[in-house]
Amino acid sequence: MTTNEFDFKGFRTSGFLMLMLFFLLVALCIVAFIFEAPSRAWTIVMYVAAGLGLLVAFISLAGLMMLEPNEARAMVFFGKYVGTFKETGYFWVNPFLEAKKVSLRARNLDVAPIKVNDKIGNPILIGLVLVWKLKDTYKALFEIDSQTMAVAGQGQAVGATVAGRMSAFENFVKVQSDAALRQVAGLYAYDNSELDASETTLRSDGNEVNEVLVQKLNERLAMAGMEVIEARINYLAYAPEIAAVMLRRQQASAIITAREKIVEGAVSMVKMALNKLSDEEIVELDEDKKAAMVSNLLVVLCADEAAQPVLNTGTLNH
Repeated sequence: MTTNEFDFKGFRTSGFLMLMLFFLLVALCIVAFIFEAPSRAWTIVMYVAAGLGLLVAFISLAGLMMLEPNEARAMVFFGKYVGTFKETGYFWVNPFLEAKKVSLRARNLDVAPIKVNDKIGNPILIGLVLVWKLKDTYKALFEIDSQTMAVAGQGQAVGATVAGRMSAFENFVKVQSDAALRQVAGLYAYDNSELDASETTLRSDGNEVNEVLVQKLNERLAMAGMEVIEARINYLAYAPEIAAVMLRRQQASAIITAREKIVEGAVSMVKMALNKLSDEEIVELDEDKKAAMVSNLLVVLCADEAAQPVLNTGTLNH
């Protein structure tokens, strides 16, 4: 995507050098005030020169600035953007330049769970946590209204401090994250209980859903010069009004799955028992006896309660 951001190419020099020059200039101005000139005219000239020197010194102090790693300043000269300063260190630039300081460091944002409808219309609660950072200072400062954007929940205008600007940017990210989360949640079902088992769901395919979420977030935040590094769904649950019903459905599904496994194992064990009796010629069973034995074994193996033993005092031949 195209950008209007570019590096600051204006004059800059060491801040320490200019600071020493300022102290020297102030010292000379003080000497000029206390120095006795040979005539009144020269005294007036020296006073005026010293006053102008002090004025220049104090105005020039506004040109001193210090940048730490992953900080930047957007330089504006009487309303005209003249580049972004990203060099680390202590510098002096034109004091009439306005330097809008912003942070390029990564920041966390925890989006509180919101209620949305999934793909099949079930109301769910879903939240996310993301890591974002400022990528394009021009877009962030001049293509969204970061100067007057209200801080979320406070209803007051953002000031000119870096904390105020970053708070406004975070509020922008939060609003767009909410919209992106609603969009992504509507693309998938909560689980595949009512869908094809191979279809992507919010509960079982977290990595794939997170990738789509990062893509949607970056599409929305590109216009503001911000980038999402990572986004993950950190909260997922059915909405309270259907949570109890869905829990019973999940329990029923789990019971059915367990019963299927139990029956499958019981049939295998009955088959093994019949084959063992026949191969080792322990007892001769006709079809009726086999059916009775299968029935009894299945009751014992599949029952929820322990079986009560019954002693057969008769004979297998009667």
